[in-house]
Amino acid sequence: MPINRLLQVGKHTPAEVELLNKAFNFALRSIGLVDRNDPLCELVARKVIEAGAAGINDPKEIADLAVARIGLR
Repeated sequence: MPINRLLQVGKHTPAEVELLNKAFNFALRSIGLVDRNDPLCELVARKVIEAGAAGINDPKEIADLAVARIGLR
């Protein structure tokens, strides 16, 4: 999964990793992206991590913000 590759070990708590993984999955589903090998997945993962750094605790809200930042909504 692209997001786990991008998360720095020790920088995020297990709860944060779980939150970002949920947000990543929400984001992929919202744009209909199924192929995890698609290069767009890494862009989505990066935007999810950026959005998560803003202190948002709702995975759906993080996903929506990430997708909006990419310009797909």
